[in-house]
Amino acid sequence: MEDKLRAHMDHLFREVPLTKKSVELKEEILQNLVDKYHDLIAEGKSEEAAYNIAVASVGDISELLDSLKEESAAPDPACSDEYIHWKKRSAILVPIAVMLYILSVLPVIVTEELHVNDAIGACGFFLFIGIATAIIIFNNMSKPAMDKLDSTIVNEFKEWKANQEGRKRARKAINSALWTIVVILYFLISFSTGAWYITWILFLMGAAAENIIKAIFELHESR
Repeated sequence: MEDKLRAHMDHLFREVPLTKKSVELKEEILQNLVDKYHDLIAEGKSEEAAYNIAVASVGDISELLDSLKEESAAPDPACSDEYIHWKKRSAILVPIAVMLYILSVLPVIVTEELHVNDAIGACGFFLFIGIATAIIIFNNMSKPAMDKLDSTIVNEFKEWKANQEGRKRARKAINSALWTIVVILYFLISFSTGAWYITWILFLMGAAAENIIKAIFELHESR
């Protein structure tokens, strides 16, 4: 039945030029149809009924197909000056953020060596983390919106999909870096001070930082 769904999509896109965007969009819609078909089968629908319902769920996409035809002759938004400028800036900001994550342990090490109040080192640690996180979030939010570069329905769809995937990757990378640093910091402080009875609080601080990052991303997505 999946072959039948693919044949249906091939028929719908028969007059659309074969471009990277049109193929990607067709595959995305097809995957949604296949997923819906299997969900309906799991609910107890017959194969024929599941097929008909899945196909009907696509609705009228004539406007979408027309926009694909028009877009095939339009310049690629990814080649615009605005997008290229963002890519160059991103190539600078992301390494800076990564470096700040790596260097975030320095305040703790320095304060430990100088026998200064550990709270100062902890504040420095989270300051580095906060600045690095802010840089990554700013870089992600300042990415040129596809609908500003090309207002077709296809690019609006691709923009939403790219933004969702980009936020997930950014959030996953930030959380991964955060917990790696927390673990390193935990063992570093614990072995150097022997204060195992209190250093576990770093994990609570890491959980709080993770929730703050989550709230920031959710706040941006709700706008």
